Amino acid sequence: MEACELNAESQNQTRKYERFLFLLFLLTLPLMNPWVRGDGVGYYAYARAPLIEHSLDFTHDYQSANPSFRADHVDSAGLPRAEFRTSSGHLDNHFTVGPAILWSPFLLIAHAGVLLARALGSSVVADGFSAPYRYAMAFGTAFYGFIALLLSFRLACRYLRPLWSFLATIAIWWASSLSVYMYFNPSWSHAHSAFVVALFLFYWDSTRESRTLPQWLLLGLIVGLMLNVYYPNLMVLSILLLEAFGQYAQAIRSGTAASPTSTQLLARHLLFGLVVCLVLLPTFVSRWIVYGGPFETGYLSLRDFLWSAPVFLQVLFSSNHGLFSWTPLLAIACLGLILAAIRIPRIGVPLFVASVAFYLFIAFYPDWAGISSYGNRFFISLTPMFILGLAMLLQRFAALFSSSRAAALASSGVLACFVLWNLGLIYQWGTHLIPARGPISFRQAAYNQFMVVPGEMSHQLRSYFFRRSDLMRQIEQRDVEQLKKRAQP
Repeated sequence: MEACELNAESQNQTRKYERFLFLLFLLTLPLMNPWVRGDGVGYYAYARAPLIEHSLDFTHDYQSANPSFRADHVDSAGLPRAEFRTSSGHLDNHFTVGPAILWSPFLLIAHAGVLLARALGSSVVADGFSAPYRYAMAFGTAFYGFIALLLSFRLACRYLRPLWSFLATIAIWWASSLSVYMYFNPSWSHAHSAFVVALFLFYWDSTRESRTLPQWLLLGLIVGLMLNVYYPNLMVLSILLLEAFGQYAQAIRSGTAASPTSTQLLARHLLFGLVVCLVLLPTFVSRWIVYGGPFETGYLSLRDFLWSAPVFLQVLFSSNHGLFSWTPLLAIACLGLILAAIRIPRIGVPLFVASVAFYLFIAFYPDWAGISSYGNRFFISLTPMFILGLAMLLQRFAALFSSSRAAALASSGVLACFVLWNLGLIYQWGTHLIPARGPISFRQAAYNQFMVVPGEMSHQLRSYFFRRSDLMRQIEQRDVEQLKKRAQP
């Protein structure tokens, strides 16, 4: 009876924290920045061009892109440069189609609204670039980012107390790179990637005890979507490899009627793989159209990876967008994930293995720093792992206190410091107080945090909320100027 009461109390707390997370999400919606720039030009083009032009002709996307993108991709006559034509005659767009798939419900609603408004006499342009489309895209990204957080919170609550899962969710939300790509740069793929990874982990964990064939097929659908959104998410599938190893070992060892045989497991895995391939058809077809082959990604070839000189430490600690040096709370979260692998191996070990596999992939990847990136944006995919790891460490930290209230106050104070530091650094990066590309001086960044940011932020926040278009043009101009300086010998 006591266990049932505790479980009911935990469920009530979970629902209460979920309501608070939802309220916070609503309050942060004014932060949405309906901006298509940089990599986002390519991601958004896969949604806009088929919707408006019914083709994969990205000419207008190149021409309407932000100035720093156009400077490289468009000539003085306003036409896409010839070197960006592929062998199939299409314009290069190596970015994934998954974000466009996820945006499609929001953009279809926006398009229907624009067409209706035009029929009633409105002059709003139905070109995919006007404000209704961009706001729909930005809201979709924020929505998926929030669902990623919510699913990660629920996953953590299955193994840890709701209070620590809640605090971890809030902290990772605002002390990692996620908030930048959830609100400020919504046309990029990273919030979507966090969503599909969280969805995969949540459903995988929900069904792993006795996964039926229909559940295997649904899991294949989720995995296919996860790979459509972001190719490095393939590393997360190491969880399924680890699971399969245990399942086949058990099938061979036990041979009881209660567990599936090796043949049954193989059949389910093959059907799962078939569904994954079918769901990946949008990627295969788009690669075929744009590059002339279904397996031509447009990215660097595997032969160009850093096989002989991996950057194991730089990925984590470099001033050039190192994961821990830019977002230090994630170092603590990773320590917590190691602890989770020891204390709750059922969930901790698979998540730790997937995180290590993802880290190794990025360490061998030539563009491991992400070029113009806030922190190491690639690792936003691992948001559920960071939340569970941080929640684990917070729960262990709470054991040092005589009451949960005291532990919560102490934890909140420490986490608030990480959040404030991260928000200040986001401001510096967004306004180009520190370089958007390449290494930064942490000495200069620390000076700015205390001496520059407090004085500037209030004024710039007013501009962000009330004169955002002007502010974005100023930021873009600074970016163009920094690119020119980098190009000078």
